Amino acid sequence: MEILGYLSALLIGLSLGLTGSGGSILTVPILVYLIGLTPVISTAYSLFIVGTTSLVGSVKFYRKGLVSFRTALIFGVPSLTTVFLTRTFLVPAIPEHIFTVAGFAITKDILLMVLFAILMMLASFSMIRKTSIKPEPEGENHIHYLAVLGQGVLVGLISGLVGAGGGFLIIPALVLFTGLDMKLAVGTSLFIIAANSLIGFIGDIFHYNIDWAFLFTFSALSVAGIFIGTALATKIQGEKLKKGFGWFVLAMGVYILIREIFFT
Repeated sequence: MEILGYLSALLIGLSLGLTGSGGSILTVPILVYLIGLTPVISTAYSLFIVGTTSLVGSVKFYRKGLVSFRTALIFGVPSLTTVFLTRTFLVPAIPEHIFTVAGFAITKDILLMVLFAILMMLASFSMIRKTSIKPEPEGENHIHYLAVLGQGVLVGLISGLVGAGGGFLIIPALVLFTGLDMKLAVGTSLFIIAANSLIGFIGDIFHYNIDWAFLFTFSALSVAGIFIGTALATKIQGEKLKKGFGWFVLAMGVYILIREIFFT
């Protein structure tokens, strides 16, 4: 199972390279169910893996001029602040045993995995549905600051709690509320995810003993996957692949929810 877990690291980067999203949503389940880590440490490790992989992916967009640093700063300040505070104070403050309902104990690990399963299902819907998001006519100069602020805080909270990048929330927000076109939004989103994740991970260094050798090895495999995915992107129809991957993520989310609630 551990070998399968390392091979699955390639899948994280492969998905990001092929479809531009979705890969990070697999990181925590792989770390928990295949590698055998606890959910709490998996969310911490996920931040580093997702951050490193997204940073490498964003370089490709930056070279093409497809990263808006101005927009990333406006969106990133509330998001970065929230994710750091969440990892530094909120997650460690959650008690190991939260409450008991009808003899069923709700623990910190179960809560995090249930939240993650719900996030997976929400993310899958955005991948399955074929939506056309268009920026407003005003373009990048017209920014809805309150909407961007709220969305940034929401993404930071989600990233901090479950260790996922939140690209399925960031990209529509950038298009709708800041006027970026889709390609520019994807590149900017990868940069924001990288910054969010790595800043969030800094908050974990003070609370957990980090296995750096494992983390670097797993991240390197994920980065290798994004290069493979990018190379294959011109030969495979990304939209159809994204829809199929969305159904897979939905099935995984349902599986995790059932497992954590009924078989823990």
